[in-house]
Amino acid sequence: MVLKFIFGVFVISILFGCASKKNIIYLQGPELNENKESFYNVKLKKDDFLSISIYGVDENSSKLFNVPQISTSLNKGYSNGTASVQGYLIDSNGEIDFPIIGKIKLGGLQRNEAIDLLKNKLKDYLKDPVINIQIQNFKITVIGEVRAPGTFNIPNERITILEAIGLAGDLTINAVRKNIKVIRDENGIKKEYIIDITSKTFLNSPVYYLNQNDVIYVTPNQAKINSSNVSSSAGIFISISSLLIATINTITK
Repeated sequence: MVLKFIFGVFVISILFGCASKKNIIYLQGPELNENKESFYNVKLKKDDFLSISIYGVDENSSKLFNVPQISTSLNKGYSNGTASVQGYLIDSNGEIDFPIIGKIKLGGLQRNEAIDLLKNKLKDYLKDPVINIQIQNFKITVIGEVRAPGTFNIPNERITILEAIGLAGDLTINAVRKNIKVIRDENGIKKEYIIDITSKTFLNSPVYYLNQNDVIYVTPNQAKINSSNVSSSAGIFISISSLLIATINTITK
């Protein structure tokens, strides 16, 4: 009888161990047979702050269209010691105010499309210009059940959800890996995507590559929620008990 009980406990432990393993390990499932090439080209959006560098055969003519960069030791709020530059803020209409040319609508364009548009606008002023556009305020935010939540500047403007989790110190043991939320602004509308990083299928998700200003929220598991409720209830109980003891002491004196 005792041996049967021990064996039952052993089997249950194994089953629970397997269940927890499935909930924790990343990228489970069969090998992906599809070798799809990943293309990623960021779209420019309202409130993006751009640095635009233009180079041409005539250096003096090119200077007319380049805003001078000014290095500074000020903290931009997301990473210490990051230099700031002068540039162009895409306004609520998706436009920038460009030297000599005036208003140009870049919002909604991919980088290569924006470069082609600028080249077309500059064809009367410069011959075969080389144009570089970079988003200076490209950032993502990771909150919830990660070891180091925060907002992070991404200088190369290309980051995957796994890299973002790595920046935040990885998930805690209390994180629900099958219910990671990515909140994204798409044309002024907030959209929520649910990601399961225990399955390899999320590698094909539209939010595998993050966009500027994406927010990742990692939800806590039920154990974490329950422990928070217990801690809160214990705190309230201790406060009430202390108040009652103080009141009794006052009355009995």
